[in-house]
Amino acid sequence: MNQIRDILIQGSALFTNLFQYPDWRNIVDIVILTILIYQVIKLVMHTRSNSLFKGIAAILLMAWAADVLRINALSWLLNQIISMGFLVIVIVFQPELRRALEQLGRSKLLRKVFGLSAKPQKEERVEQSVSEIVRALTSMSRKKIGALIVFERQTGLGDVIETGTRVDAEISAPLIENIFEPNTPLHDGAMIVCSRRITAAACILQLTDDNTISRELGTRHRAAIGITETTDAVSLIVSEETGIISMAREGKLTRHLDAKSLTILLTELFAPARNTYSWRNALRREGNRNEA
Repeated sequence: MNQIRDILIQGSALFTNLFQYPDWRNIVDIVILTILIYQVIKLVMHTRSNSLFKGIAAILLMAWAADVLRINALSWLLNQIISMGFLVIVIVFQPELRRALEQLGRSKLLRKVFGLSAKPQKEERVEQSVSEIVRALTSMSRKKIGALIVFERQTGLGDVIETGTRVDAEISAPLIENIFEPNTPLHDGAMIVCSRRITAAACILQLTDDNTISRELGTRHRAAIGITETTDAVSLIVSEETGIISMAREGKLTRHLDAKSLTILLTELFAPARNTYSWRNALRREGNRNEA
C-alpha cells in the first residue's frame, strides 16, 4: 500500500505545482494530460473493459481499506497484485491499447509526415469497380441475401485475410453475388477487398464489445463494427432479414444506404484525392431523408 500512497503524494505535489506556478509549459502539460485522461475514459466506455476498469478500482479501494484497518494478510495479498499492476493492465487492456496505438498511427499528421497518404486511382477503373459493387449490393438487398464486405485502407488486414479463403479476383457483381449466395462454401463470413480486388472471402472477424448496439442487429453487423474499431477499414453490410444496406466506419453504424450514397462513399474510398463531395454530407442527407 505504500506504493499507492507514494504515487498519490507525488501526483498531488505535481498537480499543485502545475496550478500554483502557471506558465505556458504547465498549461500545455495540463491540456495534454486532460486529453489523455479523456481518451482513456472514451476508450473503455461501452466495452467489457469498462467493467474490468471498475474491478481494478475496487481492488485499489480494498487495498486502501485493508491497510487502514490493518488487515495484514489481505493487505499483503492485494499489495502483491498491485505491484504487478503494469503487467496486468497491459494484459487486460491489450485490445484497447492496440486500438489506441493504431488510431495514433492512422492520424492525418503522421500519415503526412511519413508520406502514407492514399494515392489516387485511375478514374475509369474506379468507376467500374464502384459500379460493380453498388450493383451487387442493391441486387442482394432486393433479394434479402446477407453480405459483409470489408474494404482495406491504411491498416493492413493480413491477419484477417488468413482466416478465410484466398480469392484474388477482379471486382464484379456476379462474383460478389455468387460468393454470398446462401448455402455456398464462401457465403458465411466477410469478403475482404484490397486495392480494388477481391482478396479473400469467408473471413472471420472479431465482434465489437460495444454493449450499446441494438439487440436487433445480429452477428454480421457486430463483426462489421468490430473490424472498424481496431482498424481504419470500412464495412458494408446487407441484412438478410430486412435487406437494409448499412455502413460501419470508425466503430459507428450508418443504416439505410441507397445506390447514390453507396456510389459517393465507394468513390471516396477508392479515389479520395479526386472526390470532392464528402461522404459525410451524403450520409447526413440520407439520414435526414429517412427521418422525414
